[in-house]
Amino acid sequence: MKKILITPRSLTKDGHPALEKLRKAGYELVFSKPGQMPTEEELIELIKGCIGYLAGVEKITKSVLRNADELKVISRNGAGIDNIDIDEAKRRNIRIFRAEGANARGVAELTIGFILSLARSIPFHDSRMKKTLWKRKKGIEIKGKTLGVIGCGKIGKEVAEMALGIGMNVLAYDIYIDKSFKPGDKFRYTTFNELISKSDIITIHMPGSQDGRPVISPDEIKSMKKGAFLINTARANLVDTRAVIEALDKDIMNGYAVDVYLDEPPVGAEIDLIQREDIIATPHIGGYTEESVNRATEAAVDNLLKYLG
Repeated sequence: MKKILITPRSLTKDGHPALEKLRKAGYELVFSKPGQMPTEEELIELIKGCIGYLAGVEKITKSVLRNADELKVISRNGAGIDNIDIDEAKRRNIRIFRAEGANARGVAELTIGFILSLARSIPFHDSRMKKTLWKRKKGIEIKGKTLGVIGCGKIGKEVAEMALGIGMNVLAYDIYIDKSFKPGDKFRYTTFNELISKSDIITIHMPGSQDGRPVISPDEIKSMKKGAFLINTARANLVDTRAVIEALDKDIMNGYAVDVYLDEPPVGAEIDLIQREDIIATPHIGGYTEESVNRATEAAVDNLLKYLG
């Protein structure tokens, strides 16, 4: 029986009805450890003999692919493929498919939640109340503030439309401008530098960089408005976290919200980062909604079946 490897944490932990399509098509399903991101060593062993791979956000390295002796296709349950060694996959004629836009609504709604939470220090106040401490931080109102959206694809567009709906102005930057996207008079595309300097809140919705270079580094932070907020629900390597910590310490930035990490769960310096009171941290829940998981799993399974038959 031909085998398909399943690694997304939501699927190894809870399963999903769409996986039955693969079983009914005659495939044996191989799962990584339930609810955990597989290590390179685990993948090297699990991938052997698998013809297909329904993948999450774990790193699919050259070493993993070199042990994928029968692998024909990798089907992501999301849009990003920066976790895959693309060159090695091409050398081995392994096709890669994405579930484009499947988690866009979930990530966009989390982003709006972050905007409101940062503006009103909701986690801070909640933690103080739970300790029976009556301590308040003055917030800001969102109406009339400018949101900068770096990456205006499916997720960025959803965020822009929601932000306009709550009275914000929106500046967007994307390498490929969609001239047909005109969600309102308070929206416009702009340059990267103008977005950085004029936004009260900046949110990132672009793929992770293959070379690991951040789009938010000390230079960008120096150009930000004093007291700006930053949100990252995209990829950890897009933000220089050390520069963010320094900016928070110097009151250059007022807060940071993050849903993605270099290691998941975080280790080392990232633990220090998420324990700060001026940072809101969630455990990569952007696409972890009932609806997003359903869409992404259905799309990933269908892509496997279309290719493998």
